[in-house]
Amino acid sequence: MPQTSLQAPSAVIMIRPHHFQPNAETAQDNGFQTAPSDVASKDLVKRGYDEVTSMVEALRQEGIEVNLFEDPRDDRPDAVFPNNWFSTHPGGHVAVYPMYSQNRRIERRQDVLEMLKTRFRVQDIIDYSGLEQDELFLEGTGAMVLDHVERVAYAARSKRTSEVLLERFCTHFNYEPMVFDAYDGDGLPIYHTNVLMCIGTEVALIGLDTILDPARRDVVHERLARGGRDVIALTQKQIAEFAGNAIELQGKDGRILAMSSRALAALEPEQRWRIEASLKILPLDIPTLEMAGGSVRCTIAGIHLSPRPEGATA
Repeated sequence: MPQTSLQAPSAVIMIRPHHFQPNAETAQDNGFQTAPSDVASKDLVKRGYDEVTSMVEALRQEGIEVNLFEDPRDDRPDAVFPNNWFSTHPGGHVAVYPMYSQNRRIERRQDVLEMLKTRFRVQDIIDYSGLEQDELFLEGTGAMVLDHVERVAYAARSKRTSEVLLERFCTHFNYEPMVFDAYDGDGLPIYHTNVLMCIGTEVALIGLDTILDPARRDVVHERLARGGRDVIALTQKQIAEFAGNAIELQGKDGRILAMSSRALAALEPEQRWRIEASLKILPLDIPTLEMAGGSVRCTIAGIHLSPRPEGATA
């Protein structure tokens, strides 16, 4: 039986889009989006659907329990990224988040929450989404990268990350907030923290160069390394290739690091060797989905809840 970790869920939720399109409403502050100028709309739809299907198959082959939901609606272009509107936590806690873009607010789904309550032990659901009316936003584990072992919530400042709400989340869920400013290669604020860093059990990937303040950069690096992790520094170019947008999961034969084929190709051999010292890398080919400005980590919402025994109803 492989050793498990709080950091690596063995069950996840994914959404398969039936009308995938990059979201024009989010393009203003998401520098990772690319315009699909030479791809017909119907081709994008099919490719997006097929890429999620292939991801699900690959994860299930590794022993990951994938709870797949369909999204037949044509007005939720970013529905494929469910980790932004909810998160789950050990002890039976679930959070629901306020979203910055109006057309992302309709991604929240009661059927997903009902499935969690039915199949897993859910003690409470803390719903922050009403704070959208107060212009307070915190886009889940896109805005935050959570260290479930050391109890730290890393967050890069952006329009999608309210420090006030981050503090409230950390109080409710018992995390230490670690806030910093991070910028891409063009000097623009990075819209989501999970595109610049990934925290695993024994290794962490982070674009340290995105944190321009050297003192703050050192604090973040030291905090990541305090638990004994190998901290692997990514370059701006590697961040742009989504090398930071990965997630550690618990497979049937051990922990894996799920990342895109594009992200893996951007790694140096020495970086890959350091990752593979403790993890198996699972590359997933999703070039169409990446046009929307997110990669593998964004498509996966980890389930950090205890499953109910089979046949249990309460």
